[in-house]
Formats: sequence, C-alpha cells, structure tokens
Amino acid sequence: MNKRKIILLTVDFILAVILVAADQITKYFAILNLKGQSPYTIIDGVFELHYLENRGAAFGMLQEQKFFFIFIAAVILSVIVYVLFKTPYQKMYIKLHITLVFIAGGAIGNLVDRVRYDYVVDFLYFSLIDFPVFNVADIYVTLAAFCLVILLLFVYKESDLEFLTFRTKKFRDLK
Repeated sequence: MNKRKIILLTVDFILAVILVAADQITKYFAILNLKGQSPYTIIDGVFELHYLENRGAAFGMLQEQKFFFIFIAAVILSVIVYVLFKTPYQKMYIKLHITLVFIAGGAIGNLVDRVRYDYVVDFLYFSLIDFPVFNVADIYVTLAAFCLVILLLFVYKESDLEFLTFRTKKFRDLK
C-alpha cells in the first residue's frame, strides 16, 4: 500500500470518528434535554425536537431485534472497509470514499446506541409531513445512500468499478 493510500484511509478514519462523535453528541444533548419532556417546537407545525427511543429500524419496523441489527451493521461495515481498502487511490474515487464513510459513520453511530442502550435515540421530527422521528446518523446514511446510487448510476462506469470484482486470472482468461 502506497503512502497516498495510507493517508486517504487515515482521513477516512478521522472523518468517520468526527461523524460518529457529532452524532453521539447530538444524542447526548437529546437525552439530557428532551428525555421525559414535551416536544420542543423549532418551527410551529413544521419541525420539532421530539425524544424517542427506537427499538426497531426505519419507521419502527422489526422492533426488539437488537442482535439482527448488530449483525447487519457489522456486515455493512465489513463491506465498506473492504471497498475502501480495495479502491484505487485516484481523485475520481474521492466521492466514493466520502459517501461510504458517511454510511459507515451513520451505521456506527446507531450501532453504538444499540449496544449501549438497546435502542437508538431519535429526536428530529418533521411534523408537517408526519415523518418518523430520526437522528443525525440516519441523515448520514440516507443522504449518503442517495449519493451512492447517483454515483453508481451516473458517475462511475462499470469499468471504473472493476477493482471490486472477485474474478480470478483463470476466469478472465476463459472469456
């Protein structure tokens, strides 16, 4: 592994730590200031801070499935680490690195909650559209997943991602 690749992976790690820290700090303040309180209105009828202990996944699905969520998070994080290590050090892949680090940061942020509390702390609520209560880690994952889809559909060609294939030299020779 060359020096530039090591620097890029170090930056990835530092960014992930910052993202997880920001998520955990916001959740700490939510617990401290919102738990057991009435929702705090930011924009009347639009947005409020509303403490919720989410023991499920998005929209409250799969309640009380802690070990399932831990397993899924571990799989996702393993895939992300694999891809980050396999990605060539080239400027064109910086967007991919950032996107994957945001997904990892969100996954780790919610994983910390599940391990620590047995639930995820949610506190952001768009009352205007009655959107489920969510948190900063959810924002990371949602926006980054959207960006990943855009990158895969419109930015990277299939040949740009060949470094991820599991083909052996023998298999390529057969083609």
